[in-house]
Amino acid sequence: MMSKLFYRGPSLATLHTDYAARHRIDTEAPVTSESSVVVDATPAQVWEVMADLRDWPAWAPGYEVLELDEMAPGAEFRWRLGGVRITSKFAVVAPGRELTWSGVVFGYKAVDQQVLEALPGGRTRVTMRESLAGPLVSLFFGVDKLRAGHDRYLAALTTELTRRSAAHR
Repeated sequence: MMSKLFYRGPSLATLHTDYAARHRIDTEAPVTSESSVVVDATPAQVWEVMADLRDWPAWAPGYEVLELDEMAPGAEFRWRLGGVRITSKFAVVAPGRELTWSGVVFGYKAVDQQVLEALPGGRTRVTMRESLAGPLVSLFFGVDKLRAGHDRYLAALTTELTRRSAAHR
């Protein structure tokens, strides 16, 4: 357990190319989380909401994009989550399937992954996975806090999808 406390993980470049771009998080990182929700929307409908990063503040409290030129693998963007500034780089941008990026916050290295899985009846399973690595990170930002943030995001996404569905009826 002590080794996890001081785990630095791979370099950010390796984390981006060998983890994020290959559809995985750093499972050795001291802080990892996975949360899922099933929504009454198709993967295309879910993608339309979650991939419009500039619209995040309208439905995901605390999320704000500060700089975004393009959504493409290798493109950087800067955003804020609850007042904390984060610099990230897209690794996977697969419409209707996956949105993954690597990033740095307070010197800690992260991989964020959102995967969409089509289910029968026009439903979609949305799964968020994240790893956070760096010395002592678990003392400042633990698994429970990370999972709670994912659960809030997924609840907000579900609410927005429900709102949009009702507006189209």
